[in-house]
Amino acid sequence: MSTMIKVGMADLKVADFPNALTTLGLGSCVGICLYDPLTKVTGMAHIMLPSSKAIRKNENVAKFADTAIAELVSQMESKGAKKSRFYAKIAGGAQMFSFSSQNDAMKIGERNAEAVRMILKEMGIPIKADETGGNFGRTIEFYSEDGKLLIKTAGKGIKEL
Repeated sequence: MSTMIKVGMADLKVADFPNALTTLGLGSCVGICLYDPLTKVTGMAHIMLPSSKAIRKNENVAKFADTAIAELVSQMESKGAKKSRFYAKIAGGAQMFSFSSQNDAMKIGERNAEAVRMILKEMGIPIKADETGGNFGRTIEFYSEDGKLLIKTAGKGIKEL
């Protein structure tokens, strides 16, 4: 019997087979799902901001793309997963509000998604599926059995990646 493990906002969790991970209401936040197909160890982070570098004191590594991905890799490896086998699936990074100014600082969803892509590339983790952008929220479920990612969107149904 598998358990659906909830990942909160600015949170990250690692699960073993047969368990699954879910996070609700990804708006401008990005859900990062990492998978090792051999051990079936999965990881999910729900990040809010692209980088911890501008923050002097950060108690929560899961809040930022740079620190969350590193922590997720470390926790998965402690369960026997190998980074060389990982692949990623990412979702979220929406532009939830329309702004009259074209201020890039306001485009937090886009900046989050870009940061996640860059960090994964630097770490040598390929992205198998990328469902980012748009102007709508998403709820995601990530399954350890086969690395399947379900994306549920209000008014748009369910999509499988």
